[in-house]
Amino acid sequence: MADTKRLDSRRMGEMPEGKLLLQMAVPMMLSMLVQALYNVVDSIYVAQVSEDCLSALSLAFPAQNILIGLGTGTGVGVSTLVARSLGRRDTEEAGRVGGTAIFLSLCCWALMALFGVFLAKPFIYSQTDIESIRGYADSYLQIVTIGSLFVYLEICVERLLQATGQTRLSMWTQMIGAVTNIVLDPVFIFGWLGLPAMGTAGAAIATVIGQAVGAGVGWLFHVRRNRELPIHFRQIRPYGRLIRDIYVIGIPSILMMCIGSLTNYMMNRILIGFTSTAIAVYGAYFKIQSFFFMPVFGINNGLIPIIGYNYGARKQDRIYRSFRWGVFYACCFMLLGFALFQLMPGVLLGVFKPTQTMLAIGIPALRRLSVSFLFAGFCIVAGSTCQALDRSIYSFFISILRQLVVLVPAAWLLSKTGDVNMVWWSFPIAELMSLAASAFFLRRSFKHMEFVLSCEQKDE
Repeated sequence: MADTKRLDSRRMGEMPEGKLLLQMAVPMMLSMLVQALYNVVDSIYVAQVSEDCLSALSLAFPAQNILIGLGTGTGVGVSTLVARSLGRRDTEEAGRVGGTAIFLSLCCWALMALFGVFLAKPFIYSQTDIESIRGYADSYLQIVTIGSLFVYLEICVERLLQATGQTRLSMWTQMIGAVTNIVLDPVFIFGWLGLPAMGTAGAAIATVIGQAVGAGVGWLFHVRRNRELPIHFRQIRPYGRLIRDIYVIGIPSILMMCIGSLTNYMMNRILIGFTSTAIAVYGAYFKIQSFFFMPVFGINNGLIPIIGYNYGARKQDRIYRSFRWGVFYACCFMLLGFALFQLMPGVLLGVFKPTQTMLAIGIPALRRLSVSFLFAGFCIVAGSTCQALDRSIYSFFISILRQLVVLVPAAWLLSKTGDVNMVWWSFPIAELMSLAASAFFLRRSFKHMEFVLSCEQKDE
């Protein structure tokens, strides 16, 4: 069949870059928007129960972010290695990468399940002494961590589909899982159909079921349609070399997510010093901003395999053009988000049934926080480009600089003014520093790429 039918992945080395990136990214952007929608729906529903429930989700978010980070960071390495293998026409190696990815998904689940059993309660209790918030957050976090097997398998099959250009199937995998979650949320949260009302625990149960459905659908798509990447049972095992290569690329992403979680944890501790409402605002902001950041991450997910494929195929000019298109599309989304946050912050917060206190804190917060959008589009695309070019460590340095060196210390210092509105300025300050660092490290990544490709050409 390979002699009579062009492999789908080859378009990554031939199609015009702007059109290719849209074709790769739009399905992922749509599916990620649905993901953002179900995250917001979770918060909207629990906000109807109480503001404490909304605050509870914010306290659980740092650990949940690590959970997702383990999967997505592993997925970055997997999709990059699969794309490179296919760029070299090595389908056997690509299959071994896929088998290793499934094995690593099981390992990630075991790690997070242990966290849920032994550490979820201490983690929540370290952030607040308000008993009602503690109870809501602890039950939610235990359920999503112990049931995390399905989210890791879902992420795994999505990345295998994306790496071969099957982004529409990846989109349907995410969308079906997300829609399942959205439909089940009110059933478990409010106790419909004769079930008891379970609040945040119900939101967690709906999340796990949605992830299980998404994982099942994704695997079905892979088996039936992803014929470029056959994975045999014998390949589902730990290949030491491949694990090393996956995490050379993926560990910076995982560490960046961990740093992000640490930052959120520390921000929660800073904000609780003012009022628990500030934490609710902070959580609501993250839900709303995901509608603009998720499409940019979708662009990244489309861009990484394109750059990885063309790096393996030694097509330098296509890498540069693909990067420029990625920055253009990302900045368009960020500008749209900035405009909406500036013009209608009250409307955006309105979906969370805010109190007057929450609006008083939240409206200026959203306007200040959204200033960081002006720089974020370039920074996100630059970081993913460094990862695709084997310079993942640069993204890690940028993340440390932005969050631990600048953001948290700035927030702590601004909190000393006694005005919570001043704390929000720490985000634009940190993003501006990230912009300068991203430009510097991106230039170094491109120079390294040019050197590697020129050496390979000489060897030939």
